[in-house]
Amino acid sequence: MDSKLVLITCVIKLGVCAATASAVMRSRIFKNLLFKAHRTLNQELHMVAFMAVPLTLGVWVRTSVRNFFAADVAFEAAILLGLIGGRYAGLLAGMMLAFPAFLHGEFLSLPFYLAVGFVGGVCRDAAADREAIWSFSPFMDLSVYRWLKRAIKRPFRLDWQISFFIVICGLQLIRMEISRTNPGMLFNVDSREPLVLLAIFATVVACVAVPLKVWNVTRVELKLEEQERLLLQARLDALQSQINPHFLFNTLNSVSSLVRLKPETARELILKLSNILRALLNRHDAFVPLSDEIAFIDDYLDIEVVRFGADKLRFLKQLDPETLDVIIPAMLLQPLVENSIKHGIAPRLEGGTIWLRSRIDGNLDKLIIELEDNGVGISAIDASDVHGPPRAADGRVKIGMHNVAERLLVLYGEQAVMQVNPGENGTGTLIRLELPTLRPTGNLKDSAAAMVYEIRSASRP
Repeated sequence: MDSKLVLITCVIKLGVCAATASAVMRSRIFKNLLFKAHRTLNQELHMVAFMAVPLTLGVWVRTSVRNFFAADVAFEAAILLGLIGGRYAGLLAGMMLAFPAFLHGEFLSLPFYLAVGFVGGVCRDAAADREAIWSFSPFMDLSVYRWLKRAIKRPFRLDWQISFFIVICGLQLIRMEISRTNPGMLFNVDSREPLVLLAIFATVVACVAVPLKVWNVTRVELKLEEQERLLLQARLDALQSQINPHFLFNTLNSVSSLVRLKPETARELILKLSNILRALLNRHDAFVPLSDEIAFIDDYLDIEVVRFGADKLRFLKQLDPETLDVIIPAMLLQPLVENSIKHGIAPRLEGGTIWLRSRIDGNLDKLIIELEDNGVGISAIDASDVHGPPRAADGRVKIGMHNVAERLLVLYGEQAVMQVNPGENGTGTLIRLELPTLRPTGNLKDSAAAMVYEIRSASRP
C-alpha cells in the first residue's frame, strides 16, 4: 500500500473515532449507560448497539468503496467496547463489527474480532482501579514516566497503563501477521517502511485512547455537576437545620410562659406544637406547594394567637387560587411571619394585623408573595443582598429574614428577589418575594438539589 495513502488513512481514522465518540455522547441514553457502575445484560446490549452500529456501517462502506480504508475502525472499536463493557460486550461488539467483512469474504475477521473484544474485557477486569481505564492516554511517554516512578517503589509490579498499551500493540502485531500470511482473509492497513509502520501502531493506540478521553471529559463534567448538587444540598440542609431549632426554641418559650399562669392553655399549646412537630418530622420534601406552606403557618399562628390573644393578633389572607399549587421552598414563609410577630407586632401594646397576599405576575411569569404587618416597622432594604443580615429600626438583627434571603440566593440565584420596605401607609413592614413559577411535574420527593441545579442552570448564558 502506498505510504502517503497509509498516512492519510491514519489521520482520517483518528477523526472518525473522535467524531463517532462525540456524536454518541450527545445521546443522554448512551451517556447514562456508559457511566453506570453496574449494567444489566439489556443495558450492555443497548450500549454496544449505540457504538457498534455506526462503526459496522463503516466496515460496510470500506468493503463497498475502493481505497476508503479509514471508515473501518472495527479492530479498535472491539477493543474499546470490550474495555468499557466487559467480556460479553466485547464478544457482541466483535461479532457485529466482523459481520460485513465476513460476508465480504474476510472469513478470519469473525473469530479474530471475537477474540479481540474478549481480550478487551479481560483488560477491564485486570484493572485494579477502574479509574485507570479512563486515564489511559495516547501519549505513552507520560505513562512510561509514571511507570518508572512506580517501578522504583514497586519493582515487580507492572503498571496497567503500560500493560494495556502492550496488549493493543500485541493484538495489532498478530493482526498484521495474520493478514500477511492469509491475504484477503482479514483487513489490515500495512506498510513495509519502518516509520510508516510506527505511525500505524501509534494510530491504533490513539484510536482506542481518543474516545476514552472524549468520554472522560463528559464524565468529569458530570462529576462536577453532581458535586455541585451535593454542595447545594448540604447548604440547604444547613440552612434548614438553622430554621427548625430556631422555630422550636421560640415556640417552647411561648409554652413555658403559660405553664404556671394558664396550665390549660399551655396544654392546648403543647398539643398544637406536637401536631407541628409531627408535620416537620414527616416532611421530607425541600419544596412544597404554597397551600401546604399556608397550612403550616395556620398551625403556627394558632399557637401565637393563644399567646397574644385573638384581639391583639390578626392574620388575614388574600390568596389567588391559581398560586396554591405553585412549588416553593419548604419553611420559607414561617420565619418571615415569626419576624413580623416578634419584631413588628409584639412591641405594640395594641397588637396588630398581618396580611398575606399571593398572585401570579403574568408579564414576568413570577409568583408574587407579599407579607405585610402594621407593626413598629423596618427601614427600607433590599434583602436579596445577604452580605449583612437585615436589621430592624432599633438595630436588632432579624436572623430569620436573613436566613430566608440566603436560601433564595442559594436556590434561585438571580431569578428570585426579596425586598423589604415600610408598609404602604408608612407604618409596619412590607416583604415582597418574587419567585420562579414552578408547577409540580412528578413526585416532590425527588432530590431538591437536582431541582435547584436545574433552576440555576436555566439562568446561565
